[in-house]
Amino acid sequence: MADESITPRGIADSHLDQVAAHDPMTSAWLGLNRGDDRQPDLSPDGFEAHAEFARRSLAALDAAPASDDPAEQVCARLLRERLTAELAMHDTGENFRQLRTVGAHVDQVRTIFTFMPTATDEDWAAVAGRLRNLPGALDGYRATLTEGISRGLLAAPRQAAGVIGQLADWTGRDTGGVGWFADFVADGPDRLRPELDTAARQATAAVAEFRDWLRDTYAPATADTPDAVGRDRYQRAARHNTGAELDLDEAYAWAWSEFHRTLAEMRLEAERVLPGSTLLEAMHHLDEHGHAVKGEEAIRDWLQQLMDEAIDTLDGSHFDLSGPIRKVESRIAPAGSASGPYYQGPSLDFSRPGRTYLPTLGQDTFPTWQLVSIWYHEGVPGHHLQLAQWAVVADRLSRYQVTEGMVSANIEGWALYAERFMDDLGFFAEPARRLGFLDGQMLRTIRVIIDLGMHLELAIPADSGFHPGERWTPALATEFMATYNGSPAARRNGEIDRYLGWPGQAIGYKLGERAWLQGREAAKRRHGAAFDLKAWHMKALSQGSFGLDDLVDNLAAL
Repeated sequence: MADESITPRGIADSHLDQVAAHDPMTSAWLGLNRGDDRQPDLSPDGFEAHAEFARRSLAALDAAPASDDPAEQVCARLLRERLTAELAMHDTGENFRQLRTVGAHVDQVRTIFTFMPTATDEDWAAVAGRLRNLPGALDGYRATLTEGISRGLLAAPRQAAGVIGQLADWTGRDTGGVGWFADFVADGPDRLRPELDTAARQATAAVAEFRDWLRDTYAPATADTPDAVGRDRYQRAARHNTGAELDLDEAYAWAWSEFHRTLAEMRLEAERVLPGSTLLEAMHHLDEHGHAVKGEEAIRDWLQQLMDEAIDTLDGSHFDLSGPIRKVESRIAPAGSASGPYYQGPSLDFSRPGRTYLPTLGQDTFPTWQLVSIWYHEGVPGHHLQLAQWAVVADRLSRYQVTEGMVSANIEGWALYAERFMDDLGFFAEPARRLGFLDGQMLRTIRVIIDLGMHLELAIPADSGFHPGERWTPALATEFMATYNGSPAARRNGEIDRYLGWPGQAIGYKLGERAWLQGREAAKRRHGAAFDLKAWHMKALSQGSFGLDDLVDNLAAL
């Protein structure tokens, strides 16, 4: 019998086990090591350890016997692509300057608590221990950023300022609150109350101290760092986020064609919403006079009902939704989170369900015209359906293929495909909701244009209808979004910060959707009249992760 440990899938899962043993964030996300109270090692040594795991796994893959098993070949290709993309980022020092308002390393020291079980006193004791270990994690991160200063590898001032503001929200001190950590432990058992409260105060104090260091030491050092990263850094980052060697100029030109197509549809829908109005007038009308829900708990319940209804409607007709996949929770995002909605997937054993999060951005009244489509994106049939189905089939693939090996553009592309699929099914028959869907499509199209445009300092096309011939800047990007997207100002500003701090990630939504649509159409052509969309959906959702270089061909073959 062949030694499974030297097959690609065995190597991939061994790699995941090594990462999870080293990194408590990964193990908490997977639902492993209950009782672990460690914080992530964000020091230079911690990042180097991750890189060494990647190097060893690549060496093991190189030494493994060739396999004729297509499943093994698929896993090997994914593992090799993901690890080489990871090392390309590490070896050029990206970790030393990774400070950004979305998806930052520093987020892990708080997010890890949302993955922890809190059912028993023992669980809460681990929470207390992890709170006590938070100052050490921030010390390690400070060492990494300090090394970045010495090497001249720094984040831009915009990112430093944004994170400083987020950390202030975590502490609650600027608003007179007790802070996120104190709120989190408030539901803990009375027996551990003194321990939990003390540990929460220590964690809050450590965050405040780190915030002050960023403000007083790090931020001044970033003064000369440009927002734009340039073509070489962007190409590496785009590969890391999309699993593809992209033609960046083709992507930019294609996005402009999508912009004009979507804009024409939006103008038609705006006429249905408010006859005789401009696009922005129609969207402002919906903000002021359209359907809205008042109060955080009420909007949380409304979004939960929306997801539950989608599950009941789609199950059996277009997807197979059974067992733990049917459970997904709607939550309000904590203060100091990203400005846009987001999703956290379930643990592999479903002891922690999938969860969607809505940042309130200081609002108490929530117009729903934009929220319907985005909750199909975050919940069902979007992120939750894909990532929960991956957990279901983890034992049939490798665990790596459905967890650590995920490619951002694959999952964001599926979620955007899911929104369009709901439009195809007629779920946006009401003009307000369809304008919300189109506005979301426009936002993701704008992302491709200005993410590429700002970082590569590209020219705006002559037929754009917007500052033709000028080169993109953050100021022009902000104006562009305000002209063609209905998001509130706080969300728009957060989006610009996100693109500048996380190059090559935001383009994956539309480019990923394009790949999913191309793969479906190719499968339709191959099967002809025998094509079964429901069967294709479930096969596509059960194949695990692919980068965009491989996704279309694999979807076409299903």
